[in-house]
Amino acid sequence: MNKGEKIFVAGHRGMVGSALVRCLEARGYGNLVVRTRDELDLMRQGDVEKFIVEERPDYIFLAAARVGGIHANNTFRADFIYENLIIEANIVHAAWKSGVNRLLFLGSSCIYPRDCAQPIKEEYLLTGPLEQTNEPYALAKIAGLKLCESYNRQYGTNYVSVMPTNLYGPNDNYNLLESHVLPALIRKAHEAKIRGDRQLTVWGTGTPRREFLYVEDMAEACVFLMEQEVTDGVFNVGTGCDVTIGELAETVIRVVGFEGSITFDTSRPDGTPQKLLDVGKMRDLGWVAKTGLFEGITRAYEDFLKSHHS
Repeated sequence: MNKGEKIFVAGHRGMVGSALVRCLEARGYGNLVVRTRDELDLMRQGDVEKFIVEERPDYIFLAAARVGGIHANNTFRADFIYENLIIEANIVHAAWKSGVNRLLFLGSSCIYPRDCAQPIKEEYLLTGPLEQTNEPYALAKIAGLKLCESYNRQYGTNYVSVMPTNLYGPNDNYNLLESHVLPALIRKAHEAKIRGDRQLTVWGTGTPRREFLYVEDMAEACVFLMEQEVTDGVFNVGTGCDVTIGELAETVIRVVGFEGSITFDTSRPDGTPQKLLDVGKMRDLGWVAKTGLFEGITRAYEDFLKSHHS
């Protein structure tokens, strides 16, 4: 990428999109194009095509999506599959029609089979059943990946897909009905500390293993791929190591300063038993995550206190 080229970041107000904007600006990319939902509804195909034709971006980072945790995914299944399918289809198709040859699509590690071998390689896609609690969202992200792959094959575009592990960090969603496990734990631990509670309840058994990536590292990985002129393929992005939900909760309460004990609500679903990405492809290109879990959670908690807690 050249510093003067025009870059459209779709979803710039979200956690990933805002991190991408910060990363690009820090690297000297000043010609960024962003639009709020009021300015551009990505669900409306005609509006998206008109915008792309008029702006003619050289690069697109497709970070716009409907996202949420287990409860949101399992409750609003139709919304998650419909909105994500429409957004990604509108942007990818409009990019091709307007001659935008460089696009990076943000997927999710939930695209992989629920019980596939660990760590998860990119080629394990579509080798088994998905986790049922977030299957609609996963199917939409698989469709986005295949959309990019198909346009590359048929039209010669250069669309890359990245599959991040569980993300957290600045601008996260701390709504307990919609958030992912880590921001939910941060909020619950903080509120338990303020109330002086003696126990913190965590959903599930605490035994599932999860990998967590600080969102600023994710943004750097995306920009790295574009700067390396990678033109095709699917790339897992993560740390390459995981922890149990119980261990995660222990780390969160240490950061937050909650002095009570942890209990587990086993009536709540655990989701996938383990989800650890094989990040060998990114490592071979020369990129590795640099933010440790304790450091990342500390930064995330600082953001929560500054931006989300009242």
